[in-house]
Amino acid sequence: MTAGTSKRLEGRIALVTGASRGIGRAAALALAREGAHVIISARTTGALEELDDEIQEAGGSATILQLDLKRLEKIDQLGPTLYQRWGKLDILVGNAGILGSLSPIAHATDDAWTNVISTNLAANWRLIRTLDPLLQRSDAGRAMFVTSGAASKATAYWGIYAASKAALETLVKTYAAENATTTVRANLINPGPTRTGMRSKAYPGEDPATLPTADDVAPLFVELALPSCDDNGVIVGFRQWRMAAAGAGSN
Repeated sequence: MTAGTSKRLEGRIALVTGASRGIGRAAALALAREGAHVIISARTTGALEELDDEIQEAGGSATILQLDLKRLEKIDQLGPTLYQRWGKLDILVGNAGILGSLSPIAHATDDAWTNVISTNLAANWRLIRTLDPLLQRSDAGRAMFVTSGAASKATAYWGIYAASKAALETLVKTYAAENATTTVRANLINPGPTRTGMRSKAYPGEDPATLPTADDVAPLFVELALPSCDDNGVIVGFRQWRMAAAGAGSN
């Protein structure tokens, strides 16, 4: 962004989970470039330190937060901690998620179920619960969570992951409905097939060069984070959004 150009998220506070790589990293960087102070969260800090350096080089600012979402009790402490420092939260990006092991449902272990459901579903519920008071203190709180096309399919061996994302969609849509008369808006983003580590794990034979990158998807997070965005309780597919944006730009 050139000097003197207005940044659309100037002065806003954002939290991004799973920010150490992939879509979370790209989203955090895009938000920071638009002026938001971004709290970048992940289980380990090494990659976050590199992201912090890149954000600073781009003229932005960030705070590193080490947080293992499987430690659900630690999530509950997040709201009070952020309140003491910033008093509000403008943007929540619930991006962190795991694929887990792909196997027949009848063969799934307790650990396989617990790990995926805890990370993809329970952690996001706890984030909503602890951070809702801070989002309500914003003039335009914006929450967005990452879902998957798997949520609406019944693909063999994907049962636990698909169930976690289907439940997440219902959770977020319900939260959105509960905030219809407030200034908080909650939505879901479906990136679709994207060049990430999770995608290569699920489809090891796929040519990643044929897929959009995380940086391609990142502007969608910025759009849903804007105070002017009034979408609520919707699932925004990246490919459909990109086609609509391209069509608008050609008019």
